[in-house]
Amino acid sequence: VQLQASGGGLVQAGGSMRLSCAASGRTFGSLVMGWIRQAPGNEREVVAAISRSGAVTYYADSVKGRFTISRDNAKNTVYLQMNSLKPADTAVYYCAAKPDAVVVARTAALYDYWGQGTKVTVSS
Repeated sequence: VQLQASGGGLVQAGGSMRLSCAASGRTFGSLVMGWIRQAPGNEREVVAAISRSGAVTYYADSVKGRFTISRDNAKNTVYLQMNSLKPADTAVYYCAAKPDAVVVARTAALYDYWGQGTKVTVSS
């Protein structure tokens, strides 16, 4: 599975940004997808994840109500819409995939495939 994330950059606090991740190499509908971030000195954190059909989602408490994960299985793409961004959201964001999972993975170590990461910087 190959994952290509895009959409990062610099944004002011309170602003919005949308990340995209295109997948290839496997039937997209067989993949649980997650967005995972890591800030310097911090552990990796699964901020959002979505089931294969898109019916089930998970959000970390730190982003609940501000971030929305979605997927378009026809376009082999998963998105992360980030609103009301805070400086604490500054991190490298990775999309990741777990094939054939029944449940939405909430732990970074459970994901088998990772994209290259895209940096998000939120200025105060």
